Amino acid sequence: MSSRAAPRLLRLQRHLGPQEGSSMEPTDSPLTTHVLDTASGLPATGLCLRLSWLEDHSQQWMELRTSYTDPDGRCPGLLMPDQMKAGTYKLTFDTEGYWRKRGQESFYPYVEVVFTITSNAQKFHVPLLLSPWSYTTYRGS
Repeated sequence: MSSRAAPRLLRLQRHLGPQEGSSMEPTDSPLTTHVLDTASGLPATGLCLRLSWLEDHSQQWMELRTSYTDPDGRCPGLLMPDQMKAGTYKLTFDTEGYWRKRGQESFYPYVEVVFTITSNAQKFHVPLLLSPWSYTTYRGS
């Protein structure tokens, strides 16, 4: 294997997930996200994101956590198992800041993904595929 291919292979293996019997998420969070920069084909490293929860009575968003994606584009430990409760949550991704750091103009200043958690016994994965001109998200596994 060439010296140029080896780092790409390691990055791809990390992206695809842990080997059987190992854990990618050190905190075993019930809520995870993964951001991929589809323009470069690499994980979106250092992207700022905020997790918020919609309070039932006031219908106001309460920020729970601000974090940044790691070198693999993941954000482990967004929500601890004892913090998980049914309700409406929002992940806000600072896409403008991410693209600006790369000297790239972009169309969307931020991306908000609003989703509902109905059972605190399940795990939820919210991936974001991102380019300067588009984005896609889905409920992952």
